[in-house]
Amino acid sequence: MIEQNQYLTPREIVSELDKYIIGQKDAKRNVAIALRNRWRRMSVDSDIAREIVPNNILMIGATGVGKTEIARRLAKIADAPFTKVEASKFTEVGYVGRDVESMVRDLVEQSVNMVKQRKKEEVKERATEQVEEVILNALIPAMKPPRSVSTTNPAVEGEVPEDDYTLNQKTRERFREKLRNGELDDRKIEINIQQSPASGMGMMGPGGIDEVSMMNLQEMLGNMLPKKNKKRRVSIAEARKLLLEEEASKLIDMDEVKEEAIRKAENTGIIFIDEIDKVASGSGKQGGPDVSREGVQRDLLPIVEGSAVTTKHGVIATDHILFIAAGAFHVSKPSDLIPELQGRFPIRVELDNLTVDDFYQILKTPRNALTKQYAALLEAESVELTFQDEALRKLAEIAFRINSDVENIGARRLHTVMSHLLNELMYDVPDVIGPNAKIVVTDDMVEERLRDLVKNRDLSQYIL
Repeated sequence: MIEQNQYLTPREIVSELDKYIIGQKDAKRNVAIALRNRWRRMSVDSDIAREIVPNNILMIGATGVGKTEIARRLAKIADAPFTKVEASKFTEVGYVGRDVESMVRDLVEQSVNMVKQRKKEEVKERATEQVEEVILNALIPAMKPPRSVSTTNPAVEGEVPEDDYTLNQKTRERFREKLRNGELDDRKIEINIQQSPASGMGMMGPGGIDEVSMMNLQEMLGNMLPKKNKKRRVSIAEARKLLLEEEASKLIDMDEVKEEAIRKAENTGIIFIDEIDKVASGSGKQGGPDVSREGVQRDLLPIVEGSAVTTKHGVIATDHILFIAAGAFHVSKPSDLIPELQGRFPIRVELDNLTVDDFYQILKTPRNALTKQYAALLEAESVELTFQDEALRKLAEIAFRINSDVENIGARRLHTVMSHLLNELMYDVPDVIGPNAKIVVTDDMVEERLRDLVKNRDLSQYIL
């Protein structure tokens, strides 16, 4: 089944990306087309749908220009499972390294969590009713209704009189109303919380056993061991949260969740492979004596081409997963990748370096702009923070100059300058600057507080 937000047209997808990412028009257009093509493929009725493979994308650009953010936001727009890996990590074999299939397993795990969360939302109403009954039983134990008996026969031994049962029901209904109104949230009750057996069982398998087999073995043993209940005395508000998760989990079918998650990962999954230039043959940086960068590329190739990968939730085919690779390619170039891998990333997009105006727009326009983040943080302290337009332009100029003279880390430099600008202010709230204060950041304030940062930047060129 195709999610509703996947019906967005390429122009609408770009419009959504524009809300968070400044510039990079070509990259946005290409990922928008790739996302729309997924819906087009899944809407094809004939057998040719299986033959339509995604056009994987290679993004070329310096750090901090928005490569990761574009891929991450695209996944959110599509409600698709997403995982990011660094290609250079696959050269670190042995105790610290990971095999290339782990990125597919991570994607499936992400997909399972997404489907499980959605299923829990679907049963939330039923789970809430069951939690309510559990809490009521902890407050006022329920009584069984009396059996109807003839007036000539004595009451059955142990049977609850009808008057007591009626009173019990009325009391429970009064407490139910108070519970729903939140009047009893601070009251303490004792509840049983189900504990899963420890998953970190110390097991050392034979050298030939792989990671998936070990995970499956641990899960199987965990399911065989009896679940333990732990008594906890908590407030009703906390009990509601703890029990809701437990009751919702009981109402969903995990086998159904896993099957749907596999389908979702296969058809809508996005894997972002960063630093792919680090495993290109021209990078000039050896990954280790035993593992060549070309070897990592050849390991990646079957996954990107399309293969079956075994995970603890089932077997997943990678044929229709969208792969987005990215790298700065300062030392190496895309043609240094092995030809087979180059062919699996037919769409190449060069991202633009950020300008002063880009920095200014990044500070001002996106929904998650740093200025809006800091304003929201101080709003929690009842302090109003605003920025003059001239101050934003000054911040953009300083960030751009530091990038040009020291090291270009793209938009991440804005975090540095904003932190230097506002750290003293964040420290003074609320002890020195109290509630209801209004703070306006001016260009003079920016100049004064960032003078030392610019001076250190000027001196850095003389440090060997």
